[in-house]
Amino acid sequence: MAIMITDECINCGACEPECPNNAIYEGGVEWAIADGSTVEGVYVLEDGRTVEVKAKQAPVSDDFYFIVPDKCTECVGFHEEPQCAAVCPVDCCVPDPERVENEEILLGRKERLHL
Repeated sequence: MAIMITDECINCGACEPECPNNAIYEGGVEWAIADGSTVEGVYVLEDGRTVEVKAKQAPVSDDFYFIVPDKCTECVGFHEEPQCAAVCPVDCCVPDPERVENEEILLGRKERLHL
């Protein structure tokens, strides 16, 4: 599963620097696949859209920190547990029940983001 941040987020920002994929952004901030990755050129998002890796995308949330599912690997290949969840003081970084993903998918995403 990708990790998501619930609306219980207090916007403390503790999670953001812990993410090895730069998948966490402050509410209202545009994001790009290239942020914190080594990928170049174009990238196919999970919804099938092809985007330039440096192209800014709309924020997932305007109100609180969010995790970009296309960049989240649950820290697989980096750490034994999702680091955002480990440091969150209000336990609002939780598995996203809408995005069940196995280790193979998460490792594949890690490889695509960190060539």
